Amino acid sequence: MNSVNRNGVSYYQFENLARLRDIDHGIFTRKSGCSKPPFASLNVSYGIGDEIKAVEKNRESISRVMGAGTMTYIDQVHGSDIAVLRRDQNSGKNPARMQPIIADAVVTDLPGNYLAIQVADCQSVLMHEPGCQVVANVHSGWRGSIANIIGRTVDAMVSQFDCNPGRIQAAIGPSLGPCCAEFVNYKTEIPGEFWRYRDTNNHFDFWAISSDQLTAAGVPEEHIETCQICTRCRTDEFFSYRAEKTTGRFAAVIGIRGMNNDK
Repeated sequence: MNSVNRNGVSYYQFENLARLRDIDHGIFTRKSGCSKPPFASLNVSYGIGDEIKAVEKNRESISRVMGAGTMTYIDQVHGSDIAVLRRDQNSGKNPARMQPIIADAVVTDLPGNYLAIQVADCQSVLMHEPGCQVVANVHSGWRGSIANIIGRTVDAMVSQFDCNPGRIQAAIGPSLGPCCAEFVNYKTEIPGEFWRYRDTNNHFDFWAISSDQLTAAGVPEEHIETCQICTRCRTDEFFSYRAEKTTGRFAAVIGIRGMNNDK
């Protein structure tokens, strides 16, 4: 990933997605916000104890970085439901002002609509299919990995928008790495088919699981970029629930540029 600074906010971009001119994206850190400890400072999540006004300001900062487009935050529940926001069904409407979206992945072809995932050890998986101009953002914790929400999201892109998996570019964001993803109760929590991703210390490589799920869904291996930053190891830049328990959530954002957004 490459570091970027825009409007006074530092964030990261994946090389493969940054080459695609029709979209914009960002992996935001815990810095450059206004929340106080233990949520310092760019926390974007409500309902975890942070001040509402601080979260609102932090979300506004990210919106400005993304060119003041529509920001869509979903209510993540560690499930496998996928929300689909279609241009032909949302004409003249702002999805962010409709009923809360309860899901753990979201797919859209709406220009100027930026999809935000909130994470603090779970994975964000960003995808773009340039031929159909469709983007997706996935929240995948260990439960999401078991449910293969990543593969299900690719399937939704195909069934809902006629996307070609062979054209999809995908990126796996900062999250709990194999160095820290310890599951001492894995025999009761994680199905046996995933045990091949376990090392002798009961640590699981969920980065490899996600990459394999993407390729199994038809995404070429050379189209997948994994940042390989462990959030638990890097609490200087990212929130980590495993390391801090009471903490904030950082944002991973992707969207199709609006007609007047040519950054």
